Amino acid sequence: MPDVTDQIQAAAPSVSARIAEELGVRETQVVSAVDLLDGGATVPFVARYRKEATGGLDDTQLRTLEERLRYLRELDERRAAILESIRSQGKLDPELEALIVAADSKARLEDIYLPFKPKRRTKAQIAREAGLEPLADLLFGDPTQDPSGAAAGYVDAEKGVADAAAALDGARSILVERFAEDADLIGGLREQVWERGRMRGKVKAGKEEAGAKFSDYFDFAEPLTSLPSHRILALFRGEKEEILDLILEPSAEEADAVAAGTLASGPVFYEQRIAAHFAIADQGRAADRWLLDTVRWAWRTRIVVHLDMSLRMRLFQAAEDEAVRVFAANLRDLLLAAPAGTRATMGLDPGFRTGVKVAVVSATGKVLATDTIYPHVPANKWDAALASLAKLAKEHDVDLVAIGNGTASRETDKLAADLIAKNPELNLTKVMVSEAGASVYSASAYAASELPGMDVSLRGAVSIARRLQDPLAELVKIDPKSIGVGQYQHDISEVKLSRSLDAVVEDCVNGVGVDVNLASAPLLSRVSGIGESLAANIVAHREANGPFVNRSALKEVPRLGPKAFEQCAGFLRIAGGDDPLDGSSVHPEAYPVVRRILSSVNVELPALIGNGTLLRGLKPGDFADAVFGVPTITDILGELEKPGRDPRPAFKTATFAEGVEKIGDLVAGMVLEGVVTNVAAFGAFVDVGVHQDGLVHVSAMSRTFVNDPREVVKPGDVVKVKVLDVDVPRKRISLTLRLDEENAPGAPRGGGRDSGGGRQPGQQRQGGGGRQGGGDRPGAGQSGGGRQGGGDRKGAGQGGSSGQGGSGQGGSGQGAGGRQGGGGQGTGGREGSGGQGSGGGRQGGGGRQGSGGQGGSGRQGSGGGRQGGGSGGRQGGGSRSSAPVNSAMEDALRKAGLL
Repeated sequence: MPDVTDQIQAAAPSVSARIAEELGVRETQVVSAVDLLDGGATVPFVARYRKEATGGLDDTQLRTLEERLRYLRELDERRAAILESIRSQGKLDPELEALIVAADSKARLEDIYLPFKPKRRTKAQIAREAGLEPLADLLFGDPTQDPSGAAAGYVDAEKGVADAAAALDGARSILVERFAEDADLIGGLREQVWERGRMRGKVKAGKEEAGAKFSDYFDFAEPLTSLPSHRILALFRGEKEEILDLILEPSAEEADAVAAGTLASGPVFYEQRIAAHFAIADQGRAADRWLLDTVRWAWRTRIVVHLDMSLRMRLFQAAEDEAVRVFAANLRDLLLAAPAGTRATMGLDPGFRTGVKVAVVSATGKVLATDTIYPHVPANKWDAALASLAKLAKEHDVDLVAIGNGTASRETDKLAADLIAKNPELNLTKVMVSEAGASVYSASAYAASELPGMDVSLRGAVSIARRLQDPLAELVKIDPKSIGVGQYQHDISEVKLSRSLDAVVEDCVNGVGVDVNLASAPLLSRVSGIGESLAANIVAHREANGPFVNRSALKEVPRLGPKAFEQCAGFLRIAGGDDPLDGSSVHPEAYPVVRRILSSVNVELPALIGNGTLLRGLKPGDFADAVFGVPTITDILGELEKPGRDPRPAFKTATFAEGVEKIGDLVAGMVLEGVVTNVAAFGAFVDVGVHQDGLVHVSAMSRTFVNDPREVVKPGDVVKVKVLDVDVPRKRISLTLRLDEENAPGAPRGGGRDSGGGRQPGQQRQGGGGRQGGGDRPGAGQSGGGRQGGGDRKGAGQGGSSGQGGSGQGGSGQGAGGRQGGGGQGTGGREGSGGQGSGGGRQGGGGRQGSGGQGGSGRQGSGGGRQGGGSGGRQGGGSRSSAPVNSAMEDALRKAGLL
């Protein structure tokens, strides 16, 4: 018999073929990519510098390949363990072996293994030990046998079979186990329950008040196939907190029929399927009724329980995957937000009683001065605070004032506005900055080593200033999970989340590139081929020997060998070094190609770099060889035209309307400029400068169907929105990107956008540049207008709980009974949770929602006029307050209840 390892290895080609089919690429591309990754190459390196080998697979495809490869290899490891287990039991025959080798998913593999899985002593085992299996086989194989008569011959008091009834009970236990462990049957039933079933939520008796945040699930039901991820996680959290009882109804139709009294008992559909699978039918034979009762018993006591657990896990895993995807996408947008650049910056970490912490950093991020001022209650030293800030700004030629968006941020923003108004000669610009994770950084060991002797509270102000200068360089110092831009992050696998977020950070850092002479150790550690140890060695070498003058000097760093150099060199930049190419993304291994190009055009390197006319006239194929093909040559020519280009967009801020500073200042009909702070499955949150983000429900984003709100806006986008409705007591703000939206009660009526999802022509967004417009988007609309749950702010962005949906698109476009929660205030990051409602109200006169939408039966309007082209007045005059494009993301999540 062949070795298990040999069997798995023999099946390996199918792994590559399967991944190739899923990605829509050739198997040879997958094989090459797998070989490179197995050889220690990183995804950024393979994506950029090994295009010939992989046929041009990009980083997104390679990340998918990496994830699928991990899954399929885990599947093979489990397959090997199962084969060994069954073989050791002496039960592995060729047919079973073939089934196991052919299993293409973990669920299928476990279904096959179930009968052979070591288990505690069951009723069926006890019955077999009592010699009752022949009775079970007899009645199952020959239904003409009379059950009682046949059972009489198996009565044996010594074996614990007291009478014929006991014998039949034992035989039934054996058949129930056999039915429940039939892999083909269970696999088929699982898919049928998935298609026909629904999840029902009910509030536990007496838990209405304590579980108010889950009120939208107190009487809830939705098909399994249409449950969105955030709602699934909210339901499971409600169950975990013992507020909700969740019932998975295998058949929605039969459950309704039972409730209506038109069906006397249970889900007969599945019992019929089980009976048909085993050719059991009521044909008037002696054992038919007993066998049908056995089928019913198998379904109700074993199979439905197994399927309930299996499908709950399926729901959770799908929701978990989506939550990880949302977190990763939001983190990417935050990391790639536009940097303000090398400008002296003053960071203000707002506070009331403890004062406003002040830090001034140079253009390169070096701390120049720190202070603590007390302009707010209870001290109210406003004038003294202004004098201190003006003095610091003048002494250090400050250009930018970065204001953290936490507690007392609006009051501190007023202070900065007063500073600017009274000191126009300073030419200051103030910007609101997300302080997500700042408290985590402040208390970290790295912050202590980077800012020795500095009070923990002042470190936060330093971080706020630096993250305005370069969000990527500063945020990499914080554990991505602590940045707080995900939904229900504390309900999902930490391993899966960390792996995904680490990949995002790695891709972002390498996509931008790193100045090796300025980068911190945490930033260097994210570069391809460099870990924490090598990063520390690079910094130590730099401090001991001065700046690196060329990339070759990196080879002198202890433990930075040829492989590490190959992986990292192209992503490390040396500005003003010996070789201009060292400041570009051209890999040192390709420098000979550049020399060939120089010889061909007969110019020196300085004359070639940036010479777009000359470079665009060259044909990549003329310089290709056996090692460097057309894709790499094309990249080299593009890099020579704009060496060291930063893929991040230009720095831009939104301008808040003067006089609109709190939620009570908002009036329906106002058109305001704001910044998208977070995007969830049901819509987007926008900071309009009132310290309470408003919701643009997905149905208010476009006159066409929107499958994914991220197709319209992303965190950091600067947009113009119109206020639809303001509920001050509930701190609920309804906004629309459709500037022609009317503010009458009822659902929004159509509307549209012109190639930008509400962004005005010519506007850019911070975090990714301008967006190309483009036509209708197919897919499901969103129904309901869920509440955005509240949640306390505490700790370092740790998640709380809540899951609240709405009941349709209500009067303000945000749900009929929705509430946008506020939440208590603490001292650190934010926490909250929530979910989207399940209702299905009607909006507009548009088409019917697609099948994958956020609700069960909602409609989404598609009529309406065209969006205005940049008009819309501002409130008041005078100075304007600015917000960064990467502001307050965790604020939105707290208010949405998504942490």
